[in-house]
Amino acid sequence: MANRIVPAILIVLLVIFHAQLWTGRGSIPNVRDMQQRLSDQQGKNIKSQEANDQLAAEVKDLKEGLEMVEEKARSELGMVKPNEIFVQVNK
Repeated sequence: MANRIVPAILIVLLVIFHAQLWTGRGSIPNVRDMQQRLSDQQGKNIKSQEANDQLAAEVKDLKEGLEMVEEKARSELGMVKPNEIFVQVNK
């Protein structure tokens, strides 16, 4: 009788561990989903970092010189210097 109980307990434990592997927390499908989400988030982080770097470069230019301010005023606000003629060419 005792010889049959030990293998039965081991089989039950094996089934429980196997079920955890496929359906529980840390299961194979769950890990794949988390890896995909991590990959997506890393891509978003790279895009955000590039945008942050571009904005930091613009801030640096604005702090260091007036050329950037003049360029922004001309392109975005359409400002011109005194005695200057603004000509717009549409392509």
